Amino acid sequence: MDLRDLLNIKYPIIQGGMANIATYELASAVSNAGGLGLVGCGGWDPDRVRDEIRKTQALTDKPFGVNIMLMSPHAEAISDIVIEENVKIVTTGAGSPAKYMKKWKEAGIIVIPVVPSVAFAIRLERSGADALVVEGTEAGGHIGEISTMALIPQVVDAVNIPVIAAGGIADHRGLDAAYILGAKGVQIGTVLLASEECPIHDNYKQMIVKARDTSTVVTGRQSGAPVRVLKNQMSREYLDLTKFGTATLMELENLTLGSLRRAVFDGDLDRGSFMAGQSAGLVKAIRPVKEILKDIFENSLVYKGVI
Repeated sequence: MDLRDLLNIKYPIIQGGMANIATYELASAVSNAGGLGLVGCGGWDPDRVRDEIRKTQALTDKPFGVNIMLMSPHAEAISDIVIEENVKIVTTGAGSPAKYMKKWKEAGIIVIPVVPSVAFAIRLERSGADALVVEGTEAGGHIGEISTMALIPQVVDAVNIPVIAAGGIADHRGLDAAYILGAKGVQIGTVLLASEECPIHDNYKQMIVKARDTSTVVTGRQSGAPVRVLKNQMSREYLDLTKFGTATLMELENLTLGSLRRAVFDGDLDRGSFMAGQSAGLVKAIRPVKEILKDIFENSLVYKGVI
């Protein structure tokens, strides 16, 4: 099935559900530009989520979705809010949405979980998922350990529902590669951090634009929660603490406490956690969302019928 038909969108491109970043401003801009915008709930309380949904609905008449982090203590309440607010597309992360699937399907909601492995993809297809975002380790934020190039074709071979590739994709070449690997579309996040409409501090955007191929590092592997971020003083301190395995989990947690907020809202170059994928090195300028999506799709060889 063509992802554009499934989601009623112009471009087969989904915006990542980035916590504290994927607000109504970014979600509505992506949807208005022809992709699928997502409101990323992260750790928001139910009232904030409802407000963000309504603000998005006020700014776009195009399809948009809500990303629910299932580890959130508010996940149960948010699972009802998306029904009450007539949201028609939900993506999920950090767990299985199986317990919510029946009521979502009865409400006509399209459910698209984010998965990092073949086994989890098979399990969620059986649970009733309509499509899957399959995310490789090149992505920013919380990641798995398998690369996009290796993971996408294996999941495509294992399931019968559309696969959406994520991780390391920032231009038309990434879209074409995803299609060749068997995907029906892509999810992008890092390139959208450098969009005019993205509601993050300008320091964050400038870090993306200035990034090179070696600018990201993975922290959190020792605690079982790897996170890809841009290198800065805090990430270096974190890796130094874990180098010899002597740091306690409490020490590491104290080091990173509030660090995402310091990046997103304060632009704290030293102490912020600037989550970004390896594709940051491909991003050279801050541009409107509409231009980013148009450039990705309309320069695609798949779109042009060359491949």
